[in-house]
Amino acid sequence: MTNQMPNVSPADLEIPSQERLAPARHLVHRPRILLLYGSLRERSYSRLLTLEAERLLRHFGAETRVFDPRGLPPPDSVPTDHPKVVELRESSLWSEGQVWCSPERHGTLTSVFKSQIDWLPLESGGVRPTQGRTLAVMQVSGGSQSFNTVNALRVLGRWMRMVTIPNQSSVPKAFQEFDDAGRMRASPLYDRVVDVMEELVKFTLLVRERSDYLVDRYSERKAVRPAPETNDLSSIAMEHEAKRAGSSR
Repeated sequence: MTNQMPNVSPADLEIPSQERLAPARHLVHRPRILLLYGSLRERSYSRLLTLEAERLLRHFGAETRVFDPRGLPPPDSVPTDHPKVVELRESSLWSEGQVWCSPERHGTLTSVFKSQIDWLPLESGGVRPTQGRTLAVMQVSGGSQSFNTVNALRVLGRWMRMVTIPNQSSVPKAFQEFDDAGRMRASPLYDRVVDVMEELVKFTLLVRERSDYLVDRYSERKAVRPAPETNDLSSIAMEHEAKRAGSSR
């Protein structure tokens, strides 16, 4: 193997194992889902859609938290011990899956939503707040059907090392889809939201007991392995030869 792949570290290269995908223990608590939305408007359709998703998740047996972005400072403008930053990071660590919902603004997600993700580091004290967690993405639009925002959210989810489920929800002309009480009207668009939340719970149940193994990477195993000693036999021999060559001149 080393002759065929000379750049591979054999000690860190593992063959994926069906046996290791079997969970060592079965978790019995309810799936923990964090929901984020991306608007501060009093009648925020991304918030209304997020609350509709939360109702469905609870019906499917999940435990939920919805993060309110009001009062969250711009990224890097305050220390990380700010109460809203602490709340967001602790909720992300608590979660086993997440729902991200943003309005589409200028063809992409809003700064309100993006700032929440920017406060979540890829790594903090050896712990990754999002890695290995499942993710469902949704968007609302004021105009016609669009998938710009859910596509951008998928890019973010991949960057944050999350397991983004295949299904997604995009709600066009959102002002027509909610009644005066803020409840989403019955429609194929609502049915899609049901589909997405059902799928998220299934994927979370599947992934959460296996996430440590699924995100275990060759490059990271190699990076944490101690560097080889420089005084091994080959180095000693080369140093000895260099000394001999120098003395014979």
